Amino acid sequence: MSPRLAFAIEAAYRAGRLTLQYFQTGAEVETKSDQTPVTAADRGAERLIRELIAQHYPEDAILGEEEGGSGAPDRWVIDPIDGTKSFVSGVPLYATLVSYEVAGEPVVGVCYFPALDEMLYAEVGQGAFCNGRPARVSTKSEVGGSVFSCGGLNSMKKHGRLKGFEKLSDEALATRSWSDAYGHALVATGRIEAMVDPIVNAWDISAVSLIVREAGGTFTDFAGREALSNEAISSNGLLHGKVLEVFRG
Repeated sequence: MSPRLAFAIEAAYRAGRLTLQYFQTGAEVETKSDQTPVTAADRGAERLIRELIAQHYPEDAILGEEEGGSGAPDRWVIDPIDGTKSFVSGVPLYATLVSYEVAGEPVVGVCYFPALDEMLYAEVGQGAFCNGRPARVSTKSEVGGSVFSCGGLNSMKKHGRLKGFEKLSDEALATRSWSDAYGHALVATGRIEAMVDPIVNAWDISAVSLIVREAGGTFTDFAGREALSNEAISSNGLLHGKVLEVFRG
């Protein structure tokens, strides 16, 4: 494990534990300009991670959801609470995400679910792990018997992806709408077969994209391109072509 990965795990853990001080306490919820919720937990967790980076890697660039930052190709990327709507609803399926990118590609990624105490992490070429054990995607190769998740039905409809998801639903064992990071984490650990995100930001997918790929899965946009963009599909790889196909129809 590299020093950067060890640091990212510690930073995500400490920030995630901070969020628990506010979880299920009725903490005040504000609305940002993009109409998404934010709390003191979001802001406090990001501030803590930034302070830790400043202590250990003072020259490094940072991009974070709450405080913005750098578009530099080498940088830390922070999402203090991925799944704030789950967080404010008292649902434990939210994550603290930390990654480090080189030339715009994540080389270290950490996804910590504080309320579940579940830690996923990966480093390029070293595999993915969940609570210290190797994480691997599922081996299912047929839509029937598989489980698929999406980032929310309203979002799917707004971005013209709902009909494709309905096609999957017609054949699948089950379809669900779990929080974004949690859906991708379920793919990486072999508990579901694919997660569909019709709209994302860099901080939403930097860490989880690496974790899914290092777990043996595939992570692309709806056109099948691997470069990270503003949309995402993760899968076990075996079903990726079939998932892409339903959204082309």
